[in-house]
Amino acid sequence: MFRDQLQAGVRHVGVALRDPEEFAAAWNEGRNEYSLAVWGALLATAIVGTTTYGMTMGLLGGADAIFFKAIICTLAAGISWAIPLPALYILNSLSGSRLPATSTLLAALVTVSWGGLAMVASIPVNWFFTATVPHPAFVLAVNLVVFTGVGVSMMDVFRRVMSRLEPQRQFAPVWWLMLVGVIGAELFYCFGLFDFGA
Repeated sequence: MFRDQLQAGVRHVGVALRDPEEFAAAWNEGRNEYSLAVWGALLATAIVGTTTYGMTMGLLGGADAIFFKAIICTLAAGISWAIPLPALYILNSLSGSRLPATSTLLAALVTVSWGGLAMVASIPVNWFFTATVPHPAFVLAVNLVVFTGVGVSMMDVFRRVMSRLEPQRQFAPVWWLMLVGVIGAELFYCFGLFDFGA
């Protein structure tokens, strides 16, 4: 039973990452009912992505830094994604959106899941440059480029999903991801995630 639910969750995550617009639209239009296992698998994808990428951020500091940055990266990303989530629904509704809270949450969850996968795809880039040029300033620059690229990609995914869910609206609320980026940068700095001193 559990294995079947896990397989269904992984299969649905594959669909969500290949075609996030259709995945969210199927829920919003009532064509698909996703179980808690699917929602959990989307969240797990984001967690795995931030944890594994965080591990590469600690390469210059040894085993302790690898473990610490894996946990801190996931914690900081989770907090920065969760804090502005209620504002997304409330302000989106005040601006004329008729999306139910579950559809808005699913759009956000698909986006952060996609971002987690993008973080996994960025691991070889960070690993290569950290190993070849192990200078803290250079490693910081590489990580800032990766986070910027992942952030821009997530904005595009979120914009496309929200535009599909509400095609009559003139704009998608991508300000939510800008707010996520600002909060995330502050948390990463406060938690020492961008400290690459050996």
